[in-house]
Amino acid sequence: MGFLTIGLFDGDDPRPGHETTLEIIELGERLGFDSAWVRHRHLQYGISSPVAVLAAASQRTRRIHLGTAVIPVGWENPLRLAEDLATVDVLSGGRLNPGVSVGPPRHFDRVGQALYPDTAGAEDFSYERVRRLLGLVRGEAATDFSGTEGFEVFSDRVQPHSPGLGSRMWYGGASLRSARWAGEQGMNFLTSSVVKAEESEEFAEIQLAHIRAFRAHHPDGERARVSQGLVVIPTDSASAEQRAKYEAFVAQRTPRTAAPQGPARMLFAPDLVGTSDRIAEQLYAHAAFREVDEVAFALPFTFEHEDYVQILTDMATRLGPALGWRPGTAQD
Repeated sequence: MGFLTIGLFDGDDPRPGHETTLEIIELGERLGFDSAWVRHRHLQYGISSPVAVLAAASQRTRRIHLGTAVIPVGWENPLRLAEDLATVDVLSGGRLNPGVSVGPPRHFDRVGQALYPDTAGAEDFSYERVRRLLGLVRGEAATDFSGTEGFEVFSDRVQPHSPGLGSRMWYGGASLRSARWAGEQGMNFLTSSVVKAEESEEFAEIQLAHIRAFRAHHPDGERARVSQGLVVIPTDSASAEQRAKYEAFVAQRTPRTAAPQGPARMLFAPDLVGTSDRIAEQLYAHAAFREVDEVAFALPFTFEHEDYVQILTDMATRLGPALGWRPGTAQD
């Protein structure tokens, strides 16, 4: 069981927000969570450099796995990103779980010239960009040159090389095509609270189809790893004020779950709020949840630190056990 945070901060004073994110990850480890994931936000007041944040988190934790959900690789140079990921994986002792996705950067028509001033019209934002990253992480040659030049020694592949990192690469997909492609590449699959309504308008049915398509195309078949991300808010130890805030948050977001949204027909899962026993019942009734062994519950973006402490504590002490999960330990 894991959790996901966006890491919001004040643009005029960004350090406290980043520190709070690190404190939440530390709390997650103390509570026994298996993984902590951070979102990626460019030109916003959320984590813009998750790899740097997780590098810091790797030095303040010892057991918990650290993931990105997800890095949009359209903003990245695959070779440089491969170097950064491998470096953090080495520093963490092999705990990094990079999640990535493809597509043009958001608002590319407005940011393209700043990001790629000379090549904006020629950049490839297809699956090939992730395939390049994956190959470099797994040790494929980056150049035809290696050896000694003067006093310097050069490698033909990304350094440092972290052998286990390639098996911990995740693809965040919302479509049937993405699920199949991730399986064919031997990646792990992140499926979240947003999917494309391609052949159905029933969220659980769509997500289940994605999971099964992924595993059908993965070399490991039914053993291929899938993590499901939903917004889950247990209220067991919440105050009356917190419960009212949580219920208002969910009520505000519920209308968008009634039908697919926008030209891409994106369908949102309803947020789950209530006691852990009630949430467990809802999850067990969810067809896609019954297919997975891993979850990364998303923390609501706009809550306060004390709210996250309460939610995570209830997840670890109430909801997790109701789902048959046990806290990790330093020996795990």
